[in-house]
Amino acid sequence: MSSIKVAIIQLHPQPHQTESNQARAIAYIRKAARAGANLAVLPEYHLGDFFPEDPKYRDECANWKQYLDVYRGLAKECNICIVPGSAAELYRDEKTGAETIFNVVYFIDNTGAVNGRYEKKNLWHPERPHVGMLICWDVAFPEAFRELTSQGAKLIIVPSFWKLTDCAPQGIVHNRFAEKVFLDAALISRACENTCAVVFCNAGGPEEEDFAGLSQVTVPFLGCVGRSDSCEEEMKIVDLDMTILDDAEAVYKVRQDMARPDWHYSYRRNLNV
Repeated sequence: MSSIKVAIIQLHPQPHQTESNQARAIAYIRKAARAGANLAVLPEYHLGDFFPEDPKYRDECANWKQYLDVYRGLAKECNICIVPGSAAELYRDEKTGAETIFNVVYFIDNTGAVNGRYEKKNLWHPERPHVGMLICWDVAFPEAFRELTSQGAKLIIVPSFWKLTDCAPQGIVHNRFAEKVFLDAALISRACENTCAVVFCNAGGPEEEDFAGLSQVTVPFLGCVGRSDSCEEEMKIVDLDMTILDDAEAVYKVRQDMARPDWHYSYRRNLNV
């Protein structure tokens, strides 16, 4: 496919409103399909933010499959591929009763089949005591993109829940919009250095609640080819020319170099740190 239409749905997840959050997501996906979109992407934790200590929230996480099945049916009905953001999935050990929450994203094709599942690996600090395992903070790790590129990926989708306050007071004292600087720089860099397209879909919401927005699609040569105009909830449909990726690879030969048997980079863990 030489070009695709991507709907980035910058949903504003309301806490503990799982059903209404999904209902709004479904309405946006239907609208995207009517507009001719081939792919619809939702943000990280789009069903209701992250409250791991709340018993009600943990019960909602245990019902993750029913929400996934709704999107599978919708994808088939509307003939559209869906990446339904990410959702927290709770698993209980039958023997010990121990509970683990995973932050998981799926790729659902236009027949309703699940073609991919990914557990977040680079966990943001508040998640680490609660979540098992490319999502949100993965953007900060070029290695995550390199791994996918080495496997042949040309389109990398990143659902996110990224707020202006994520840089903490240490960053805000320097720049209230430091996270915007980070995201704009990183997303273009990841596209250019991997000759790939990056679809970044962030949660939306009021700026006074520190939502950053900035959902966008980036590619080599051009940088950002479409973004949400506001930090608030909205949908943006972006026309993505996939041929530009082949042109970029022909020039930069990133994938060609990485495939060489004498590829000269490796990573070692410094155990003395």
